[in-house]
Amino acid sequence: MTATAEGPTDTETGTVSRGIVGGRWIQHWEPEDAGFWERTGRAVANRNLWASIFVEHVGFSVWTLWSVFVLFMGPEYGVDAAGKFFLGATATLVGAILRVPYTFAVARFGGRNWTVISGAMLLIPTIAAAFVLQPGTPYSVFVLMAALAGFGGGNFASSMTNINAFFPEGRKGTALGLNAGGGNLGVAVIQLIALLVIATSGAGHPKILLAVYIPLIVVCSVVAAFSMDNLASVSNDKGAFSLALKERDTGIMSVLYIGTFGSFIGYSFAFGLVLQTQFGRTPLQAATVTFIGPLLGSFIRPIGGWMADKLGGAKVSAVNFGLMAVSALVCILASGTGSLALFTLGFILLFVFSGIGNGSTYKMIPAIFRRQALERIGEGADRAAAMLHARRVSGAAIGLISAVGALGGLLINLAFRQSFAATKSGVPAFWAFLAFYVVCAGITWAVYQRQTSSVRTGDGQLALARV
Repeated sequence: MTATAEGPTDTETGTVSRGIVGGRWIQHWEPEDAGFWERTGRAVANRNLWASIFVEHVGFSVWTLWSVFVLFMGPEYGVDAAGKFFLGATATLVGAILRVPYTFAVARFGGRNWTVISGAMLLIPTIAAAFVLQPGTPYSVFVLMAALAGFGGGNFASSMTNINAFFPEGRKGTALGLNAGGGNLGVAVIQLIALLVIATSGAGHPKILLAVYIPLIVVCSVVAAFSMDNLASVSNDKGAFSLALKERDTGIMSVLYIGTFGSFIGYSFAFGLVLQTQFGRTPLQAATVTFIGPLLGSFIRPIGGWMADKLGGAKVSAVNFGLMAVSALVCILASGTGSLALFTLGFILLFVFSGIGNGSTYKMIPAIFRRQALERIGEGADRAAAMLHARRVSGAAIGLISAVGALGGLLINLAFRQSFAATKSGVPAFWAFLAFYVVCAGITWAVYQRQTSSVRTGDGQLALARV
């Protein structure tokens, strides 16, 4: 194990190389040090960010493969609407569950190393689907294939945990928003590609999608291998998960993230099916509009993070949940009048506000633990130790919260499945969503926005403890 010879940057960060397999390891990383950040940190962090976005983007596309494949599955496949909703629910559930071990994997293997491994693992669900995606395949095999697509959902947790450690507090909202937004964009991109395939080749050629994504998986994994680094401070942190589990805020933020990201991923799986089932749209007609919501929700997520950096995550999130409730009400009214245009508008607004909420709630997580660190400093704790503890716990909490939040996508698909089975309409499901958004707005205001205050640090200075 020898020091790399890449100039001052490697000297300052204490970077050592273990080759292409072991990856580059950075021993010294202090993003809160303004001088270190300007000299070294910014360039290294941004390089890791963009490579991470690439892999996460492809991961999201693979995760939502079956939200697209069901548009190709005509009567000859023998799968009804309830069965199609269940395929989406299966992929969502597995992706959510995998987010917990994927978070551990960053500490176990290193952020760069696990990004490469998890990226390459996306070949499993795509290659497997190429052999079985055809009429006559038993439904149980389709369920298994949807479960394998869950590999793409786990990437988000490890990616966000890793990138969170690279950036200083004042830039986390924007960085995490870009990372997540670029990943979320994979949902819209695969739906756009599906639209192109259906428009040019018809609904009988879903495997063309796999011909696009299998090579792309190889490319993104190679880019991660050559562009990313491992942080020793993250790799050495094996106990942060248990600390995060004990935090009350981890549970509260998990509920809020169900309302934001759970909505985004759940609606991404369900939008096309709802249009087909409730409004009788053809696969091409559904595909023509389904990509718009995920596209806007993905692009606006970094703006949600930026707004949270400027205004405070709790304030932005509380208002945003209120707007999500209004959007659900629009969908309910549109369903009652049979207005496809108004329903589509309401559904797309749900995507937009879920995207803003994704960015603002993720900004809240490190801010919450930073406020706790400032309170400990005010009580005499060592500043460096307190801030390191905050970074450790917030990184682990991000993985846990992302896992629980993704379960919201499962609940949305199950709610639609039950709603259509019982009433042949999505209205009961939308009423449930509306009520939940109102509850989330109240929790955000009562627990975080109302308690915003300043704390006095150990050196006698006042610091804003805004969440």
